[in-house]
Amino acid sequence: MASMRDIKRRKGSIQSTQQITKAMKLVSTVKLQRAKQRAEQSKAYFNCMYETVTSMLAKTGGLNHPYLKPGDSEKKAVIVITSNRGLAGGYNSNVVKLITKGDFRKEDLEIYAIGKKGKDALQRYGYVIKDENSDIIEEPSYVDAMEISRKLLASYAAGEIGEIYLAYTGFKNTVVHEPTLLKLLPVEAAEEKAAQETGSKAMMNFEPEDDEALNMIIPKYVTSLIYGGLVEACASENGARMQAMDSATTNAEEMIDHLSLMYNRARQGSITQELTEIIAGANAIS
Repeated sequence: MASMRDIKRRKGSIQSTQQITKAMKLVSTVKLQRAKQRAEQSKAYFNCMYETVTSMLAKTGGLNHPYLKPGDSEKKAVIVITSNRGLAGGYNSNVVKLITKGDFRKEDLEIYAIGKKGKDALQRYGYVIKDENSDIIEEPSYVDAMEISRKLLASYAAGEIGEIYLAYTGFKNTVVHEPTLLKLLPVEAAEEKAAQETGSKAMMNFEPEDDEALNMIIPKYVTSLIYGGLVEACASENGARMQAMDSATTNAEEMIDHLSLMYNRARQGSITQELTEIIAGANAIS
């Protein structure tokens, strides 16, 4: 059995750790409330934009537009959204697994990393990090999403990449966060869903011309999805960290209770040993 000094030292160390996890839980809780509000406010627009564009394209009759067909390049760009800090359970590793455990070939991927944890992990696996914008995840804005979209669309139009994906953690609620891999370009039309909604295969007419309309719509579509992913990932990160710190605090409390019991038993044993020695000494004298 460990000595009372060792038990007391270990108990003090765990109590110090518990104070840190409690503080981190409180900070994450406050950040979550703000991030959750932003995610819930943007989610309707995020979903509506996706459903509207895919439904609209399903009724266009097969337009010949660069954004609607795969590029000539075999390269695929993946925007990977993770956090800059750890201590968030499996939040970062689950997003990384979307890439490493997916159907992609490593040599075909170009990673656009948002968040240091994802960048470092994928770099260790040997993936090419084409671009990094780690500061964006701290306070994501629509302007940041627009800048990323501009870079990717320029590469896509130049034929440097053939497909664009977004890997992020979708925010369902405070305790449920879903790692998601979303294809941004080429846009895939939801034909069956559109047919069910409209009840017909009526073609859609564009005013102005279809190329001009799609050149305006698709960049806004891509930017909106990237921004939605950033906002949801931010909320998911704080929710995951809050849960992780809550579990750590609970585990520390259980360990402290166990060590307190061990300390009391060791102290009782020590007192019993001293009394036994005193009585044995008194008996020997008498």
